[in-house]
Amino acid sequence: MADDDEPEEEEPAVELGEGPAVEGAPLARVASRLTWPQEKSTVLDKEGDATIRTPDGPHELSDVLSDVDITYFDRRQTFVSAVEDVIGRGPVQAAE
Repeated sequence: MADDDEPEEEEPAVELGEGPAVEGAPLARVASRLTWPQEKSTVLDKEGDATIRTPDGPHELSDVLSDVDITYFDRRQTFVSAVEDVIGRGPVQAAE
């Protein structure tokens, strides 16, 4: 009879290796820390000092939101889309 009670040790789904660091937090992580809906001013109060990853390197969320015309985000995707319209979509730069 096999020992079915012992959990098997699983390999990680993605192997992490040594590589260049990426500064800032992913936009999705910052968005997940908030509840929706949110006003732009409330997002700035709660997460405005957060540094997010962008294709052009790290930027403070407050600087990015200054270029967003929307003042009320009814859902998370509205926020993410508005920020991505400013920062762009694509791979982020790694620190050198």
